[in-house]
Amino acid sequence: MNIVNARLRGREGLFHIALDGSQIAAISEQPAMVSASAGDLDAANNLVVAPFVEPHIHLDATLTAGEPAWNMSGTLFEGIERWAERKALVTHEDTKTRAKKTIDMLVDHGIQHVRTHVDVTDPTLAALKAMIEVREETRHLIDLQIVAFPQEGIESYAGGRTLMEQAVALGADVVGGIPHFENTRDQGVSSIKFLMDLAERTGCLVDVHCDETDDPQSRFLEVLAEEARVRGMGERVTASHTTAMGSYDNAYCSKLFRLLKQSKINFISCPTESIHLQGRFDNYPKRRGLTRVAEIDRAGMNICFGQDSIVDPWYPLGNGNILRVLEAGLHICHMLGYEDLKRSLDLITDNSARTLHLGERYGVEVGRPANLLILSAPDDYEMIRTQGYALVSVRNGEVLMRRTPAQIERA
Repeated sequence: MNIVNARLRGREGLFHIALDGSQIAAISEQPAMVSASAGDLDAANNLVVAPFVEPHIHLDATLTAGEPAWNMSGTLFEGIERWAERKALVTHEDTKTRAKKTIDMLVDHGIQHVRTHVDVTDPTLAALKAMIEVREETRHLIDLQIVAFPQEGIESYAGGRTLMEQAVALGADVVGGIPHFENTRDQGVSSIKFLMDLAERTGCLVDVHCDETDDPQSRFLEVLAEEARVRGMGERVTASHTTAMGSYDNAYCSKLFRLLKQSKINFISCPTESIHLQGRFDNYPKRRGLTRVAEIDRAGMNICFGQDSIVDPWYPLGNGNILRVLEAGLHICHMLGYEDLKRSLDLITDNSARTLHLGERYGVEVGRPANLLILSAPDDYEMIRTQGYALVSVRNGEVLMRRTPAQIERA
């Protein structure tokens, strides 16, 4: 199969992409538009990109909003309380059914790489066991990384350390944490040292829910970054949310950025979720409740966007469309300058792939997997301006999804 009349990001002109089974066999310049042969795909002067990446979602909790009660305050901490109630009702099949339904949503919007956080503060590890099965059963649709996520803490939850170790032994790919939710500052620091030891010992990646609060005194990011720096693990470590950074004073942040750059850690922001959950204790002026996305990006550090939740106790909306999150995030983060817009897809493609440590398994290059999207616009700017979408998703050289655009008839 070939893709003709393709645009590629960062390159001028049209391209012909030849696929040989599950690999990209050749990419060649195309002097003019051509007619697609039978069996080929016509990009029609639109972008062809590597698949979208969902770097931060909680598949074990999706589609549970309002069960058994709604999060009426809209706060992070009531969400945790509501989830604790719903968790008591979780069954193996319940988790798998909801996760697979959500994965179908993600696939419909061009996502083929997913990192999911799975709550392991459960003595039975029921959700983790279910998600490990889902990982195997959906390999034809997505590549799934599973984070052992201690939703109720490592040090402040009974048996938390043992559960984390068991989760990795069962097959979790990534070690998680939530230091700002531990009962004390000392426990938060201890939890980071423990999870970093565990990841270093087992070869796992790291992704920590870090300082997801408006509290300017929540400063576990510096602890995580320094642990990553001294261990030389930075490129394998991710700090998710870091929303307290939006409340740090500039003098402290200036010093912090020096450490963050030295550490080489990655960042994930979930803009729609954060602007919903944070700022809840403010009157006016009301904080946006996000990390310093533009500043992190412009300092040369790696940052990407995630959806976080789809219809769960923390966020009542969502449909799997990460382009919706990208557009909202660009607005929220003051990133609508043309220089930002013309490379905006980085935040849901290349930057995310770097965060997930995908390496040569990702990208539109010869010899890499034939996992590609045909988009509905010729460049990043037009994708945002037109609220574009993925028209075709190709996985391992086979068409996974096609979208027929809506037709408009004028009177």
